[in-house]
Amino acid sequence: MRHLTISLFAALLLLEAHTTAQAVTYQQTDSLKVVSLLTKGKQRPAGENLTLFYANQLKGLPYVGKTLEVNPKEELAINLRELDCTTLVENVVALVLTTRQGSTRFSDFCRNLERIRYRDGRLDGYASRNHYFSEWIESNSRQDLVSEITGKKADSRGYYYPFVDTQVLACNYMSLHPDRYPMLRNDAQALRQIKANEKRINGKTVRYVPRRLLGRSRRELSLIEDGDILAIVTKKAGLDVSHLGFAVWGRDGKLHLLNASQIHKKVVLEPMTLEEYMKKHPTQLGVRVIRVKND
Repeated sequence: MRHLTISLFAALLLLEAHTTAQAVTYQQTDSLKVVSLLTKGKQRPAGENLTLFYANQLKGLPYVGKTLEVNPKEELAINLRELDCTTLVENVVALVLTTRQGSTRFSDFCRNLERIRYRDGRLDGYASRNHYFSEWIESNSRQDLVSEITGKKADSRGYYYPFVDTQVLACNYMSLHPDRYPMLRNDAQALRQIKANEKRINGKTVRYVPRRLLGRSRRELSLIEDGDILAIVTKKAGLDVSHLGFAVWGRDGKLHLLNASQIHKKVVLEPMTLEEYMKKHPTQLGVRVIRVKND
């Protein structure tokens, strides 16, 4: 990895960005790819779904986990050569924001990625990263970058079809297993901050579309649109969400998931319907739906 502070080119990018990040980790191929993608995005046909446009551009890239855990201390890590489910979503959203700003500059992409990845848009150590996706949703909603779709009250029972099931957040996986996180393992202060972050979101009730409804028609699930972020709710102890991807309505009229797939080892549009996919994963309960603003 090359550090922004090492080369003159990288230092100029950092100066131009005015980012609050202490350092940025990337390779030159990453910056070149970002500029290339932003240039294509600027030239896309009018009316094309921008979120899906960028998600489709990243199809075929290899799945690799923990691509952010590459430094002894937290830095803004940028890697468009290999992705996991979270970095796929973050990179796509950062590309969308940068395009909406009318920019094709790598430095602006860096600034937007920092806004998305860290609590209230500012990198301030490892614990400032939005580790739980519920934190990610809250932080980016406060910044007016995304909105969570929760449905409308449909009847006297108070259902918000199809968001008819709820989850009470009880996140403590990181604080119970600090040994599984290299930058947390020997940092007592960061661990205390993580516990405080967990406490901040725990006890909140969120709505989701249960797995049993995900095979319904596009008309019945009309609140879910192409390019929406789908956060898969899990019943695994200590976690809120276990996987992420983008909603795609297939030619079969069913909902599919475009995701960085550990199964397929790459970014792929899942050929199975989302309902079929989730039936193969018993711990997956349903999906929360998050929409990038103005897409």
